[in-house]
Amino acid sequence: MTLSSLAIRPATDADTEPLVSLLAEAFADDALTVWAFPDPVRRRQILPDFFRAFYDLALAQRGAYTTDDRQGVLLATPPGAADPGEGFARRLRAVAGEYADALMTIVDLQELYHPAGPPHLYLGFGAVTPERQRTGMASAMMRHLMEECDRDGTPAYLEASSAGGEAVARRFGFEPHGPLIHIPGGPRLRPMWRDPQ
Repeated sequence: MTLSSLAIRPATDADTEPLVSLLAEAFADDALTVWAFPDPVRRRQILPDFFRAFYDLALAQRGAYTTDDRQGVLLATPPGAADPGEGFARRLRAVAGEYADALMTIVDLQELYHPAGPPHLYLGFGAVTPERQRTGMASAMMRHLMEECDRDGTPAYLEASSAGGEAVARRFGFEPHGPLIHIPGGPRLRPMWRDPQ
């Protein structure tokens, strides 16, 4: 499959398990998940249910995207999506078990710094399979979503957790937005904003 023929589509219930597995594997050694779930064995036990919670939420909000071959996934919160409420926070705490306080520290800081307006798309998680990394697939998926934002006149927001992630975001027109989010004794997140183009 060439990138020019790559079909990016809304994800469905039928995509849940392969895409949750893809996210869990992609983030197994990510700085944020390592900080939140420091024991590597427990981290690998927790991450599938952790990402299943976010996948279910994105699916319900019509913010989950994949490719026809399920080699990539993007989870986002569209503008105007309903607040998931305390039920979602309880689900995250249950999933995190003994690491619930650490996970909620990250979530609370993200909420504290999240822009109140205008309405925008919030990019949460994205991943591609190892064999499709550095092939342009991740960029193609991001381009697809940003083209939707441009067509609809929708700004976009994300938090970059690495220099590489920030560099990719800048390529798509994101700029730093507000102060860095400092996770206590852990990594930093760079809030970034993109106006429609």
